[in-house]
Amino acid sequence: MTDENTGNPTKTVDLKRLKIAVLIRIFIGILALGLMFFAPAGTLRYWQAWIYMAVSFIPMFFVMIFLLRKNPELLERRIKMKEKERGQKKIVKLASVIFVIGFLLPGFDQRFGWSSVPTALVVAADAMFLFGYGLFVLVLRENPFAARTVEVEQNQKVITTGPYTVVRHPMYSAVLLIYGFSPLALGSYWALIPFGLTVMILVARILNEEKVLLKDLDGYRQYTQKTRFRLIPGVW
Repeated sequence: MTDENTGNPTKTVDLKRLKIAVLIRIFIGILALGLMFFAPAGTLRYWQAWIYMAVSFIPMFFVMIFLLRKNPELLERRIKMKEKERGQKKIVKLASVIFVIGFLLPGFDQRFGWSSVPTALVVAADAMFLFGYGLFVLVLRENPFAARTVEVEQNQKVITTGPYTVVRHPMYSAVLLIYGFSPLALGSYWALIPFGLTVMILVARILNEEKVLLKDLDGYRQYTQKTRFRLIPGVW
């Protein structure tokens, strides 16, 4: 994910092609997560994984329907994956390895009984996951140009309203909540280790992204002077 601070693109979108791309992404996402959860677990009787997939994909489905109707340009930018910045390409590759490990571990944990996460803690983690996703949706509403990739195009402006008044990269704050609570939502303490590296990934991505924004986006330097914190209010 990226939290590029830019606004209001104008572009003609092929809705039919976009709908097909969205459906393919959702299908692949469900299939991939299902395999990573249930194959290592060796069973479908893994209720934490079923709930996690529900809180992941049900809200996503409705948000994508809304964006298809109201802001297909933003949705098209959100499904664009190819990075242009060399530094970001390396970060994305490392993040992909960490996420695969992080999503495989809970299944093995379930199979071999390494962790015993209380049900109440699992449910609380799912609630925090949903809170993070709610923040993600709020950022999309506030910033109609929140692309996945780091790039600055013509006629873009700095977003300084909503969650952007609190931190400079609220999309990454949402990502931190989502992935930070994923291990507990999946019933695994051990998965906290790889997912704990998410913080380092986000810090590296933010620092690299801000170099691009400071160089190419008018007004961003003044915005950084007004909004001090990048990721966590009062911390960094």
